[in-house]
Amino acid sequence: MSESQQAGLLPASKNKAKLCAGKATDLRTVWEDLRSEAKRVVEEEPTLRHLVDDVILSRETLAAALGARLARRLAREDMPRVSMEPLLTGVFEAYPQIVHAASRDLLAMFERDPACFSPLEPLLFFKGFLALTTYRVSHQLWVDERRWLALYFQSLASEVFAVDIHPAARIGCGILLDHATSFVVGETAIIEDDVSILHEVTLGGTGKESGNRHPIIRSGVLLGAGAKILGRVEIGTGAKVGAGSVVLNDVAPHNTVAGVPAVVVGVSREQNPAIEMNQHLDCCGNI
Repeated sequence: MSESQQAGLLPASKNKAKLCAGKATDLRTVWEDLRSEAKRVVEEEPTLRHLVDDVILSRETLAAALGARLARRLAREDMPRVSMEPLLTGVFEAYPQIVHAASRDLLAMFERDPACFSPLEPLLFFKGFLALTTYRVSHQLWVDERRWLALYFQSLASEVFAVDIHPAARIGCGILLDHATSFVVGETAIIEDDVSILHEVTLGGTGKESGNRHPIIRSGVLLGAGAKILGRVEIGTGAKVGAGSVVLNDVAPHNTVAGVPAVVVGVSREQNPAIEMNQHLDCCGNI
């Protein structure tokens, strides 16, 4: 990585990227809450005992639980669970910042998704969370120059979760990836902290150009279902992009855009649309 990449500087902007900024979660508290909820699940639904025991109750740490859950979903003939789980758990234990990022994603999904009643739900069942955590592993492998293995995990996530995030993309913490199906992120894309993204969103390029060619998504942005954001455009802090929109130009902070091609239709009523998850355009209708 170049010095500017290490510093988090954006070639298309003078602003530093907010990637996992702010206070980290208390992993001990998160883990204790997950274990408490897991015990309740086993009592209420004994048929899920094997899954919950394997992923949560038999584990000592969230790192081990993440390794077990992903291994259950991703293992296959060319990398069986007996090989995959130690590899994944080893990455989580060696890089605790990934576990902190995953915990912030869990809490983001619990806090913003009205259909989610416990942080345990994303860990066990939400493919958006599992795909994002797989990306976090592949990104670390990419940074460590284990690029073939990083691409292997990208391929697995695409096959299993229908989510395709290039390992070189840079994604912050507190991400809500809701439903997640057909979410695509290109190699040079940047997503800052506390962004909410619905299904079928594409952060892509516009052709065969090289270099920084994918979007920058700033903190607090809400991306509606099916939005396509193409090229090295910047979606400003607290902006909204309406469902099905095609964005080819920068969006100023706190603006709401919609349409094909997208145009400004209003100003966000919320300071942080990603947190509020208000699925209305700010002029005339629903996202």
